[in-house]
Amino acid sequence: MMIKVCGMRDAENIREVEAMGIDLMGFIFWPKSSRYVSERPAYLPTKCKRVGVFVDEDIEKVRHIADDYALDYIQLHGHESPEYCVLLKGHKLIKAFNIATKEDLEATKPYEGLVDYFLFDTKGKSVGGNGEKFDWTVLEAYQGNTPFLLSGGIGPDDAERVKAINHPKCIGIDLNSRFETAPAIKDVNKLKEFIKTVRI
Repeated sequence: MMIKVCGMRDAENIREVEAMGIDLMGFIFWPKSSRYVSERPAYLPTKCKRVGVFVDEDIEKVRHIADDYALDYIQLHGHESPEYCVLLKGHKLIKAFNIATKEDLEATKPYEGLVDYFLFDTKGKSVGGNGEKFDWTVLEAYQGNTPFLLSGGIGPDDAERVKAINHPKCIGIDLNSRFETAPAIKDVNKLKEFIKTVRI
């Protein structure tokens, strides 16, 4: 199972989390987020893939940041259209969808074949980082071809539930706010214990 830790910003915290052997690390380039990366961290990961998270951003700015940070993936967390995704051809893409009911999964269909992964997050007040889970049984209705990451309120107590997921297209999980001591600062011990349990 792939593990993505999102909302990173502090250089030392980045080093500590990277050392756990995670697969993806997310950096949020949305100014309204409390985890917004306003300036380049003194250290960026080299052992895991870098993911830049954008929300309805100007496409040229996305390209510029992707080059500047040597991003491996661009995560689109807003209302970006399939046409927008086509314009980013050449970049690996993750498209996020806010899910509450199985009907919400219908929104993925126009993006089939245009992105590498979907990310299913909880439909909440904020674009992301709400710290709340949605009903994971809804995912049984997903029959698309695109693999997905599960996000939304996964916390330290959810390791066994995560291990029990058996959807053929679920390739990983996204961890963020429930593992924080402050915005953009992850609790290293809680993360380490969780990851160890999930990967047993």
